[in-house]
Amino acid sequence: MYKIIKRYYDKGIYTKENVKVFVTAGKITPEQYAGITGEEYAA
Repeated sequence: MYKIIKRYYDKGIYTKENVKVFVTAGKITPEQYAGITGEEYAA
């Protein structure tokens, strides 16, 4: 899932809020969120 989410984020399809949903759903970790967005995850 990480690679797909990162690709969509980089293309502008997903926003940071969209990526947060994947963390709360357990699809990616908070560390992966930081890797995708460049910001630390805050619930």
